[in-house]
Amino acid sequence: MSARAEQGLPPWLRRQVPRGEVAQRVNKVLHRWRVKAVCHSALCPNQHECFSQGRLTFMILGDKCTRHCAFCNVSKGKPAPVDASEPERIAAAAKELALSYVVITSVTRDDLADGGAKHFARTVGAVRKFTPIEGVEVLIPDFQGLVSSLEVVIEARPSVLNHNVETVERLHPAIRPQASYQRSLEVLRQAKSLAKQASLTKSGLMLGLGETYAEVVGVMEDLRAAGCDFLTIGQYLSPSPKHHRVVRYVPPEEFGHYQIIGQRMGFRGVASGPLVRSSFGAQKLWESAAFKTLQDEGVGVTAQLMNF
Repeated sequence: MSARAEQGLPPWLRRQVPRGEVAQRVNKVLHRWRVKAVCHSALCPNQHECFSQGRLTFMILGDKCTRHCAFCNVSKGKPAPVDASEPERIAAAAKELALSYVVITSVTRDDLADGGAKHFARTVGAVRKFTPIEGVEVLIPDFQGLVSSLEVVIEARPSVLNHNVETVERLHPAIRPQASYQRSLEVLRQAKSLAKQASLTKSGLMLGLGETYAEVVGVMEDLRAAGCDFLTIGQYLSPSPKHHRVVRYVPPEEFGHYQIIGQRMGFRGVASGPLVRSSFGAQKLWESAAFKTLQDEGVGVTAQLMNF
């Protein structure tokens, strides 16, 4: 984000950009193995902090998306053919970076019959086979509602299956014109059903697009009804003047209020804050489920509120 663009931001969204040898090393590893991190293309405000701590989210299936969402900075256009060697290169990069938790996402590939589901599964399999990871999370598109594609990903046994609803139902036609709020909810419901409760599910929501308080709470209720375990809520930041404008900058205390509501609703973990993004702090949320399980079993472990 440029200094000029940052001038219009409220104080709680301004931050120093840390630089360090670890971040440089991450970029070198990505370049060496010819793999991509979504952190770059999505202009994530946390990328320097995550890279400095050796955390990142891999993006598979190329860098061209077949959809035209009004909030997203990922390039649109005709995607390249699927690279069959990518899963092993992702695993090699993850191993070299000594990642203990791997997050994998992708562009939306409506041009592929399965939406890229088999490639997701191969990537999860390669990471599990060639790296000593503790957990692997997938952030998937909706696969146009194809249950068969969702089954392929579930069978690869990701630790967490993430699919973002992104915004409230009323705003979907303007923000996600090629997607569907109800379809996204059904993806989460089906994932829970197919995994027979064995897989943890997760979703994310952006604020500042013109939604109301009641609508946000309504989305949270819908997600819980779909069996969603984890929720991330963050501030929408427009990547450029061509994207949907920011209607409102939500103050930190309001994000804190939503976190309390989510915890009371029964989410296993809630990360809610201005700079929270779908994959930011992903390992902490996943680990929080282990604490919750121990508590439920009567083990003397105290789970603290998630601090992001």
